[in-house]
Amino acid sequence: MGAALGGCALVAASTVPAAAHGAQPARHTDYVALGDSYTSGPVIPQQVDANCARSDHNYPSLTAAAAQVSSFKDVSCAGATTNEMWKAQGTNGPQLDALSRDTDLVTVQIGGNDVGFGTIIGTCAQLSAKDLTGNPCQKYYGASGFDQLTLNIAQTAPKIDKVLRAVHARSPHARVIVVGYPDLLPDDGSGCYPTVPFAAKDFPYLRDTEKRLNLMLRLVAALDHAEYVDTYGPTVGHDMCKASADRWIEPLQPTSPAAPAHPNAKGEAAMAQAVLKKLEPAGHRH
Repeated sequence: MGAALGGCALVAASTVPAAAHGAQPARHTDYVALGDSYTSGPVIPQQVDANCARSDHNYPSLTAAAAQVSSFKDVSCAGATTNEMWKAQGTNGPQLDALSRDTDLVTVQIGGNDVGFGTIIGTCAQLSAKDLTGNPCQKYYGASGFDQLTLNIAQTAPKIDKVLRAVHARSPHARVIVVGYPDLLPDDGSGCYPTVPFAAKDFPYLRDTEKRLNLMLRLVAALDHAEYVDTYGPTVGHDMCKASADRWIEPLQPTSPAAPAHPNAKGEAAMAQAVLKKLEPAGHRH
């Protein structure tokens, strides 16, 4: 599945007409994209908003072009948490303010920073030298007798719920789509030290942590009458441990234009393809 989607992803990246890869032109769709850095696309050319590290080749931009929406607002911003749905972030206003009663389509990708993605990656990299064959990061986050990252995810669930309720309140007629996070680490649990400087048994631990985060997003979306787009499955085999030509997520020292541990242009295109597949009428799915 990943290889097939990869081919479609490159088509999306070239922004050929929607009809070329199955998406039907929208009769009239006002689309608003909300999210964090996985949505905004830091460093990916061309950057169109320095404050938010936002690219015009992130998945909302590719989705908007392929679906031929009537209007498009992308207010995603690097570093955003659920708080920034209601609070300004530098020159970026509260993200929810982009919504109106006329909004027809909303994509939301948020929660990774609430759980602490950036801090977790830094902590695990720093701890790896203590026991390269073991799981020093898992031990660190489980030192109090329970797994802190599992708790972080549980504590983020009501925040996601609050965001989705606010989206529905401001845009009661909109189709609301929660976008999950792509596959960051090898799905088979293998590692790639020192390309990604984690201890061997922390790779499956962190893989499972991301899967728990995505499961939480899927469940909260279902509870709040929103749809969920899985971007993990379509990106398996293209994680940050793969060779530079094959990876859609860059490692901590990127070799393609992207932020460390973030999607590159191919990764954003793959996420766009997952969203477009969700948007296709049932008769046009392939």
